[in-house]
Amino acid sequence: MELPTEPAQKGSAAISRPPLVREVLLVAGLFLVYKLGRQLATGHTAEAFDNARRVWDLERFLHLPGEGSVQSAVLHGDTLVHLVNTYYATVHFPATAAFLVWLYLRRPGHYVWARRVLAAVTAAALVVHLTFPLAPPRMLAATGLVDTGQVYGPTVYGASPETDSLSNQFAAMPSLHFGWALMVAIGLIAATRSRWRWLWLLHPLLTLLVIVGTANHYWLDAIVAAALLGIVLAVVRPPRRAVAAAGSAGKSEAAEDTRDAGRPVPHASGGQDAPGRVPEVPDLVGARR
Repeated sequence: MELPTEPAQKGSAAISRPPLVREVLLVAGLFLVYKLGRQLATGHTAEAFDNARRVWDLERFLHLPGEGSVQSAVLHGDTLVHLVNTYYATVHFPATAAFLVWLYLRRPGHYVWARRVLAAVTAAALVVHLTFPLAPPRMLAATGLVDTGQVYGPTVYGASPETDSLSNQFAAMPSLHFGWALMVAIGLIAATRSRWRWLWLLHPLLTLLVIVGTANHYWLDAIVAAALLGIVLAVVRPPRRAVAAAGSAGKSEAAEDTRDAGRPVPHASGGQDAPGRVPEVPDLVGARR
């Protein structure tokens, strides 16, 4: 996967920043569609649990590591599990919003790209949520996992999926927690040039451990989210060429101005002034009469 970095601040500034009011309305509209779409997937309890058993059996068939090993580490202490639940409940939306705001202010070209990618990934995820309702592992007795949010708190979900009017608890696959976190890391790596920028990958890695450790997602939920993001990134290309072209154009204009500054000034008659040469005086009309 190609991850171009921002070549120069001057080149980035050459890309116009989208109107703020339009972007706020657009992002708010996308968030509203996201929430409404999740609500449309409610009411499929039996199908969601059937799919959960299939996913659990498929993970065992693929010899994926058990989610229980991660949760055992999380349950090592009450303070740790409380911090993990807090991370799950509070970091998802604010981190993504802060990422978009920073790109809008500092890297407008990358902002447009990242907003399109996030919108496309979210739309694809909603389609999967509607067509493949999935109960999370915390609801499936066969997993033997604990609902850490309900037991230790805090939690963003109601005690009963059927009465939860704020969220769709049967939308486990794909995990937008992981998909958005991975895009935040990729976007920041692409938009910055620091040698430490690869450390942003710690954000999706930590998010992955959190969503599995709290029993809110299966490993396959994150794998499907990463696959969807990879497909979208292959289609929606980052703005490297446009920014680089803008920077190259600025450099070409500067070089052209430098060359012009050293050239002799053309004379009105088409010649050029040279050192030590007296300019020719045009004949006046009627001077020889």
